Amino acid sequence: MSQNSEGLKKIVKEHSEKLAKLGIELAKNQFSYKVENKPSKEYWQKRIDDFKKYNEKGMEYYNEIHSLMNIINREESQMFLLRIGKFRQIGIVLIEIMEKIKENPTIMDKKDKQQSQWSKKIKEQVSEQSDKSLNFEKDMNSSFRKFYEVHVKVILE
Repeated sequence: MSQNSEGLKKIVKEHSEKLAKLGIELAKNQFSYKVENKPSKEYWQKRIDDFKKYNEKGMEYYNEIHSLMNIINREESQMFLLRIGKFRQIGIVLIEIMEKIKENPTIMDKKDKQQSQWSKKIKEQVSEQSDKSLNFEKDMNSSFRKFYEVHVKVILE
């Protein structure tokens, strides 16, 4: 194996180890995208805080993936970088919707049969955005798994 290949292998291994540590931290912070009908300001503040913490660690994790990908295949890493940007945007929108609910938590009260159109719309938005976030994150992870199988495993073997 050439000195250049050994250097690449060492760098990829370092990034992989860092990714594994970040993955463990991310798993510990696991965020449930399931939307609960809880009409409590405290509940929604905790949910926002939990999501921000999870999202921040997720961004760190995905940025590390981008760094690893960039070493191996710049073109694919740039496509992944676009996904990171979209992941961030989706997260920001989800936080904005949860903030609206926190300010008016009765939106989530199942017992309120006379909810306004605005309340119903916000309730739908939080469900849709949560689903969108979850599915996008699954897509990002799937994309990286494919990249890992095709490129990274070969280098580390």
